[in-house]
Amino acid sequence: MNIVDELKYDANGLIPAVVQEHGTGRVVMVAWMNKESLTKTLECGEMVYWSRSRKEIWHKGATSGHTQKVKDMAFDCDKDCLLFQVVQAGAACHDGFKSCFYRSYANGEVKVTEPRLVDPATVYKKK
Repeated sequence: MNIVDELKYDANGLIPAVVQEHGTGRVVMVAWMNKESLTKTLECGEMVYWSRSRKEIWHKGATSGHTQKVKDMAFDCDKDCLLFQVVQAGAACHDGFKSCFYRSYANGEVKVTEPRLVDPATVYKKK
């Protein structure tokens, strides 16, 4: 079975990928993949995504060093969503947090729920 071809992609050829930290189950990010990025992920063992904003393949950590080593990949019953377990090195979020879900909303207030690990200005350089 070639799982890359068995999955169901949207009209743009994309499939959502939920990414959890291996061991804790904490969701660190949600991103998009296409057949090429999924194939590269399975070949190299690190997460590779499709950037919808940049319209290009994006190897997580190529710029920042904050890689995601794949421990497990699962897919849902409809084969239209992926779930990855990864070992996250550093911050998953481009804002410098361990998880992209670093804010919570309750009682009419938004609050930051974890410390910033890195200053994004020192990690990411503008192109």
